[in-house]
Order: sequence, then structure tokens, then C-alpha cells
Amino acid sequence: MNLTQFILALGSTCRITRFVVKDTLAAGFRIWVADHFGEESKLAYLVTCSWCTSIWVAGGVTPLAYYLGGSLWIQIPAVALTLSYLSGVASLWLD
Repeated sequence: MNLTQFILALGSTCRITRFVVKDTLAAGFRIWVADHFGEESKLAYLVTCSWCTSIWVAGGVTPLAYYLGGSLWIQIPAVALTLSYLSGVASLWLD
């Protein structure tokens, strides 16, 4: 894995984690998990904890980046996810 692939994997992991844990579009999923497994369950905690979710997301992103990181089928979505995350971070500083 080269540096570019690593940075794209990092950005993708950050954005996917943010989506699962904080994004309004994933709120229904978080509510479903809490309703289905209980608000105090470990799964409900998992989908609301960035540190907890990110290790699982990274576990899926890392092999893709390592083995398929040179493919445009991986690079294009990874760039989009990374740019999305960076623009969100920038908007926090600029607004």
C-alpha cells in the first residue's frame, strides 16, 4: 500500500465512521439497533461510538485498500469519501 492509498483509506474510514455514528441519514439505523437490541446493548453503543465503529470500518477498508487500492473501482469512491470528510472538517473551521 502506497501513501496515497493509505491516505484514501484513512479518509474513507473517517467518513464511513462519521456517517454511521453521527449522520442524520443513518439515524434510522441507529434507532433500529437501539430498539431491536436495547439502548444499553453493546451493539447500540457500537453504532454511537466513533472509536468503536472505526476499528470495524478500518477492518473492512484496509484489505480493500491493500489488495485493490490500485483499481479505479476503489480509488474513485475512496476519493469521494475522503473529499466529503475533508469538506465537512473544513466547514467546521470556516463556518
